[in-house]
Amino acid sequence: MASKRPFSEEDFTCPVCCDIFSDPVLLQCGHSACKDCIQQYWTTKGSRECPLCRKRSSTRNPPVNLALKNLTHAFLEYRGTLEEQCEVHRERLSLFCLHDEELMCLICKESQQHKNHACRPVNEIAEERKTIFRRELGLLARKVKVIQDEYGECNLQVEHLSHQLVHTKNVIKKDFKHLHQLLYDEEKAMLDALNEEKNHKTRLMEDKIKKMSEEILSLSKTLSELRGKLDSGDVQFLQSFKDMLESAQNMNKEPETVLGGLIDTAQYLGNLKFTVWSKIRRSISYTPVVLDPNTVNSQLILSKDLTCVRDQDEQEEGEMNRLPDNPERFNRCPCVLGSMGYSSGTHIWDVDVEHSTFWMLGVTTESVKRKESSRLPSEVWCIGYDSNTLNLKAPHESCIPFLGFMKPKRVRVQLDLDEGELSFSDPLSKTLYHTFTTRFTETVYPFFCSMCSAAPLRILPVDKHSK
Repeated sequence: MASKRPFSEEDFTCPVCCDIFSDPVLLQCGHSACKDCIQQYWTTKGSRECPLCRKRSSTRNPPVNLALKNLTHAFLEYRGTLEEQCEVHRERLSLFCLHDEELMCLICKESQQHKNHACRPVNEIAEERKTIFRRELGLLARKVKVIQDEYGECNLQVEHLSHQLVHTKNVIKKDFKHLHQLLYDEEKAMLDALNEEKNHKTRLMEDKIKKMSEEILSLSKTLSELRGKLDSGDVQFLQSFKDMLESAQNMNKEPETVLGGLIDTAQYLGNLKFTVWSKIRRSISYTPVVLDPNTVNSQLILSKDLTCVRDQDEQEEGEMNRLPDNPERFNRCPCVLGSMGYSSGTHIWDVDVEHSTFWMLGVTTESVKRKESSRLPSEVWCIGYDSNTLNLKAPHESCIPFLGFMKPKRVRVQLDLDEGELSFSDPLSKTLYHTFTTRFTETVYPFFCSMCSAAPLRILPVDKHSK
């Protein structure tokens, strides 16, 4: 009598997922598959056919194969028991060899291979390593939490990108509309001046033509009369000769000419584009520093032209959209950076601080920590005002009161990177407050901090082309 073939793992493998059956169902053809696997398979294929023999099934919900389900459970239990037995001695794996890092039974411990090796009970070493593994799982869980938070921030950034696009488009359209209007106004003014000159010179020429017509009639009449004198007697001719000669000579004088009778075309067409550009340039302000909205703390509000910053008031706090916590943004300090960094040269900007009650101005490095828990970054050189007192702040130092000065209306920041100097002064009173002397080793950015909602800090425009 032939021996019965023992069950193998293949007998309990789903033909769809190629894993051990989970809740197997019986198809009409006699084959079985996991319940979820066959439903997904049918959805993908678009027809209810067996994944093995391709025979179609007439029912959408095949019955559970209870016999196969029970056998699968029994097989899993049996396999688990085998996995806990020594493959050589078929004894329970109760010890762990620390030298070889492997499981073994009591017989293995006495063998020549493990005779002098240190061993520990499986449950002890398993608990120790579970502790290590739990710690790693905790780190992994925290990593998952971090990634989930970043995932949420990425979604928020995607949403914010749409808001930025709409806002930026609207500002661009508005500014170009303004430029178009300036061009239109300049074109209209130039065409009006051209038409006015044409009308003025046309009137001059028409007046001249009228006078010339009258003069032609008068001269023709006088010429006819003088010619008649030639036919008079010699005595009469000689008696009136002097008068007739004087009259003829007077009429032979050169007529008056009108200069500039044509349109001065060169006045309009000469350097036309440059002339228009120069006029428009004088009507448009230039701001030496533009604020970067991607760095602004979420409690601050920037003006649409990115030249003013102030704190939110209580009403606005609930109305403002939450900004994404992107790497460039400050999350604690109520501050914002300029959009352009400097690594050489001299740079100057004036800030209107007259009505602000709490502010700080200066520069910071490109590598400044923007997610610090402190209210003010450590890497910052600035001057500030709080509680009726001016303060100075240098990197890794506390604010130092700067006594003896009145609250300024305007502060000038002058950064000379070639000389390694940063000065703060009042351009209205010509007062120099302080000069930091340091060699900046990396790119630095203008720094602005505001905790006043009543009045903004405003970067003042300059006449860049005045020289």
